[in-house]
Amino acid sequence: MRFMSVEDIEPGQYLGKTVYSSNGTVLLSAGVQLTVYMINTLKRIGVTMIYIKDPHYEDVEVEEVLSESTKDMVFKEMSHTLEAVRSGKDWSTKKVSVSVDALLEDILNHRGVLLQLTDIRTSDNSDYLHAVNVCLLSSMIGLNMGLNYSQLKDLAIGALLHDIGKVNPLPEGAAKNEMEYHHTWRGFEVLKNKREFNLLIAHTALQHHECLNGTGLPRGLESEEIHLFPKIVAVANRYDNLIGGSNGRPILPHEACERLMASSENELDHEVLVEFTRIVSVYPNGTAVRLSTKETGVVVRQHRGLPGRPVIRVIRGSGDDLDVKEVDLAVETTTFIEAVLA
Repeated sequence: MRFMSVEDIEPGQYLGKTVYSSNGTVLLSAGVQLTVYMINTLKRIGVTMIYIKDPHYEDVEVEEVLSESTKDMVFKEMSHTLEAVRSGKDWSTKKVSVSVDALLEDILNHRGVLLQLTDIRTSDNSDYLHAVNVCLLSSMIGLNMGLNYSQLKDLAIGALLHDIGKVNPLPEGAAKNEMEYHHTWRGFEVLKNKREFNLLIAHTALQHHECLNGTGLPRGLESEEIHLFPKIVAVANRYDNLIGGSNGRPILPHEACERLMASSENELDHEVLVEFTRIVSVYPNGTAVRLSTKETGVVVRQHRGLPGRPVIRVIRGSGDDLDVKEVDLAVETTTFIEAVLA
């Protein structure tokens, strides 16, 4: 498979990964042959990057941490929960807990896999996918930091529901940056009333926009005043916002990682960032890159512990006259990725 800009897709190509709606239903199935109408629809619903089948890279797969059934369960439960909050109805903490157990089971069974957040983001599913991505990232960081299962579960629930305060509209005349109306406070108010949840879950929602230097919201807490859980969620939340383009143009994973590291010990916790860099793929499989040798190729495999040094397949020629080689950047230590060819 190749990971390509939707602007470069041509009719007749085959979709490599399924595109889902916000409630987990399939919009387009993997393997479907794309038409002009389908491509225009993908652009209209906000898709920017997509996986396409390519005969030169048939063996290239994205190793998933979460199974399709787990994604479906978590997406649907998020949809039910947020709709209940929006309409003022009660919602089931037990069902949220069960879906998080399934997510954590998948994570524990795939703890050696580098995380590649390549599910197709649309205008319809972006909020739900963001919640799941932040939960997934946070849980894997927490696992690397040695949290036990009970702690991981509280962290995962807090991460999954970190933006629950955004669901309901602000009261008329209220400003979202006023402390009592900031979405972190509103989320805290929703979650603290769920007695079945550890209060740390509510505080994770409350503190995930705080910064180590005291410039964050809503209370301007500093360093040790911020609990570890929201420190973890802060990193995961900022990364997914950057690659998802929630505050502007989406940027590539390696660019997002650079921005996060620039905030180390200033806004974001350094120890959390170190563990983050160990679990996320900087150059996802299927990404086209240019090497420092000026050769161009596609990322085909990852190295656990070396997220910036994947294996690149370089293909020269055309038709039956092809010269194919693989450059393992973990071995070719003087060769570097010079640019991503989006």
